[in-house]
Amino acid sequence: MRRTIFTEEHELFRESVRTFIEREAVPHTDRWERDGLVDRSFWEKAAAAGFVGFEAPTAYGGLGVRDFRFNAVIDEEMMYASAVGDGFGMANDIMVPYLLDLTDDDQKSRWLPGFTSGSLIAAVAMSEPQAGSDLRAIAATASRDGDCYIVNGTKTFITSGLQADLVVTVVRDTEAGGQLSLLAVERGTPGFERGRKLDKVGHRAQDTSELFYSDARVPCANRLGEAGKGLGYLKQNLPQERLSMAVTAVAAAEKALQITMEYCRQRKVFGQPVGSHQANRFTIAEMLAEIARERCHVDRCIQAHVDSELTAVEAAAVKLTASELQFQVVDRCLQLHGGYGYMDEYLISRLWRDARVQRIYGGTSEIMKEIIGRDAGF
Repeated sequence: MRRTIFTEEHELFRESVRTFIEREAVPHTDRWERDGLVDRSFWEKAAAAGFVGFEAPTAYGGLGVRDFRFNAVIDEEMMYASAVGDGFGMANDIMVPYLLDLTDDDQKSRWLPGFTSGSLIAAVAMSEPQAGSDLRAIAATASRDGDCYIVNGTKTFITSGLQADLVVTVVRDTEAGGQLSLLAVERGTPGFERGRKLDKVGHRAQDTSELFYSDARVPCANRLGEAGKGLGYLKQNLPQERLSMAVTAVAAAEKALQITMEYCRQRKVFGQPVGSHQANRFTIAEMLAEIARERCHVDRCIQAHVDSELTAVEAAAVKLTASELQFQVVDRCLQLHGGYGYMDEYLISRLWRDARVQRIYGGTSEIMKEIIGRDAGF
C-alpha cells in the first residue's frame, strides 16, 4: 500500500540518508557490534551531512526544520540497512526537545553548536537501580549550595552513558519540595563518574552504562526549565520518544520479513522451498497482513505528531502494538530460518536479539497498558 505521509522532499532526504548509511555505517556494523559502541567520528560525519540536530535554528548549526517525518526517515533507513547504533534516535528523537525547548539562550549557545556538529554527544539519565518505568520512584537528589547543585545518586541503563558529553539528569530537587528537576551534567564535572559498560542481550553496539554522582557540583545555570517541573517536562517529551520506538519497530519487522521471504524462496525442505509449504505460506501471509495494519497505525500517528495532535495515550498505544508485533514477527521469522536462524552469521539472529528490549525500554508494555487503561477510566 502506498504511503501518503511523505512529500517529495522527504523522499529525496531518504535517498541521501540511505546512501550515507550504506557508505558510513554498514561497512562498520560488525566491528561496532564487537567493540560495543559506535565510533564518535561517525556522528561527526552524520552531523556534517545534516542528519543530526537538524531541527536546531541555523544560528546554532541546524537547519531549522522541525518535522518528525524527517526523523522517521532516518529511523527507518537505519533498520532497512541493518545498521547498528541508537545514536540517531537518541539525538534527534529524544534529546532535541530537551535542548531546544527547555534551554535558555545562554545554554543554547553553549551546547547546540557542539551538538549539531556531532562533537557533543548528549544523553538523558532517568532510570535508576530501583526506578525504571516509575519515574516517581527516582531517588537521586540535588541540593542547592550557592550557585551550584550538589547531586548524589546512581543512574543505570543509560544509552550513550560512556560517550556522552552532556547528560540531562533527573533529580529530586530538595529546594523544590522534593519535586523533580532536570540538570545538564557536563563531562568532567567533579563527583560525576561513569560506571561499567553494561553487557546486554541485544543492541550490542549501543553504549549503555551506569552513572554515579557523589557530591557532584553542577552549576545552577545548567538547570533546564523551572525547578520542580521535571516530571511534567518528561511527560511532555515521552510521546515522541515512544513514537520513535514504534517507527523503528515496524521498520525492523518489515526488514525481518523481507530477508525471511528471501530465505524461504531459496532454502528447500523435502524438495520444496520452505515458503511453499502451506503452514509456512500462511505464517508469511499473516505477518504481511499484520505489518500492513500496523504500518497504517504508525503512519497515522506520525502525521498526528506532525500536526501536534498526538496524545500521550495514543503514543503509548502505538508503542505497545508496534513493539509487540515486532517481537512476534521476528520470532516467527527466526523459526522459519530453522537452525540457521540461531546462528550469528545470519542477520535474523541479531534482529531477534535486538527486538526483545523494545517491549521494555521507553516504558514496558505493561506500563503502556496501564496508561491506556487508566485513560479509559479503569
